[in-house]
Amino acid sequence: MNTSEGANFNLSALSNAALNEEARADLLNILKEKLQSLAADDVMENLSPIVRKRRHHDEIEARFFEEKAALEAKYEKEYQPLYAKRFDIVTGVLDVEGAKTEEAGENRGEAKDGEEKGVPNFWLVAMKNNEVVAEEISERDEGALKYLKDIKWCKVVEPKGFKLEFHFDTNPYFKNTVLTKMYHMVDENEPILEKATGTEIEWYPGNCLADKLVKKKAIKGLKNAKPITKTVESESFFNFFYPPEVPADGVQLDEETAEELQVEMEQDFDVGATIRDKIIPHAVSWFTGEAIHGDLDLFEDDDDDYDFFDDDDEDEEEVDGQQGEKPAECKQQ
Repeated sequence: MNTSEGANFNLSALSNAALNEEARADLLNILKEKLQSLAADDVMENLSPIVRKRRHHDEIEARFFEEKAALEAKYEKEYQPLYAKRFDIVTGVLDVEGAKTEEAGENRGEAKDGEEKGVPNFWLVAMKNNEVVAEEISERDEGALKYLKDIKWCKVVEPKGFKLEFHFDTNPYFKNTVLTKMYHMVDENEPILEKATGTEIEWYPGNCLADKLVKKKAIKGLKNAKPITKTVESESFFNFFYPPEVPADGVQLDEETAEELQVEMEQDFDVGATIRDKIIPHAVSWFTGEAIHGDLDLFEDDDDDYDFFDDDDEDEEEVDGQQGEKPAECKQQ
């Protein structure tokens, strides 16, 4: 080994009989580093030029993603005071000029004379003005979404992914004050979804929006036949918290079922990513409608209709008065 090309050894640290322990450890470390360097050089020399270029590209890309993540984290911290101020204005803690309201700590959102403070229905209007999210909101959902006071998101390191948080005021629909949606990603740098999980919503009896009662006509010809009432899944924004279930490892799906699951997962991720990347950072622009025309080119027309009922249920009709008889609990479908 040519020591002029490697690290210089300190010969004065060697005794005539043997190396002392410190010198021996230094020598071993130097030898290991040199051997690793030579091995890497030999591997690179044996690679084709195309593979060597690809390796250099991957190294640069890895540095790019590392610096990108650090930059995003830096600016995300700078956004937080703006989001906090937006929350205070929307909920009536601050007025538009930034002054504290008199009863901010006690009756948030209401003035002494009962006049509404803050910005009523802020998040409901913002979401309805976005084409992707609006498709998920039914008319029945609006009453509950009026209690939505903030939406937040954060990156999750383990498992890789991100989490959405929907903060609600006390409301007559469910007990939860925060509903969460977690996206587990295969690779945080690529939009490859492994699975999604959501909060189990604690619905108050009779107010579950993710289910509804339907009445099926009685079978003709049967004596004393009565209409049959049953519970079916309802089209609702709150189904967002009951994402498609991914089968356990080793469970095989037929091709048609696998394709349907993939479409459902892609649609679910599209809604979550839209809320994270568009609604949360630009909520004011969506509320005022300014963002509608500016982002029209980002959406693709989707004319697919989804039928939640079997063909033999076409004669079903929704039971009048949804606040009547309903299951006490709304479970994941």
